[in-house]
Amino acid sequence: MDATVFAFNVSNPPNFISTNLQITISSRNPNDRIGIYYDKLDVYATYCGQQITPPTPLPSAYQGHKDVNSWCPFVCGNWVPVAPYLAVTLAQDQVAGTGLLNIKVDGRMRWRVGSFISGSHHLHVNCPAYISFGNTNSGISVGPAVKYQLAQSCHVDV
Repeated sequence: MDATVFAFNVSNPPNFISTNLQITISSRNPNDRIGIYYDKLDVYATYCGQQITPPTPLPSAYQGHKDVNSWCPFVCGNWVPVAPYLAVTLAQDQVAGTGLLNIKVDGRMRWRVGSFISGSHHLHVNCPAYISFGNTNSGISVGPAVKYQLAQSCHVDV
């Protein structure tokens, strides 16, 4: 997974966050007998447990045996109101130079084995993303944005 940060701003007070990210998410199916249908997936960002972007829908997809699927959505939230303590915490993280965002994917999935297709199961993915503020040395400059390769692994619950 990687993230390109185009904007990440906080106003204090009033307590609002504006975020503009492009996320690259990949899913690998290592199984040689089972296919996966991804249905109604949404991706969004959270900070300190509070959602800071509205859900961005991802297109439904089928993932065949030993296949890899990738999505590259823009995840944006403009003037999203946040709790006062959250704006203070984010301002402190910006002074410290780094902060932890969580990129989350929620949706439904089904398994396919031969001609059998299972019922729908809830899918929840949580990817921690440490983002540097004001220092582009930890990422790759892409015009007015900074791209970060996120080395942390995601946690998946089905």
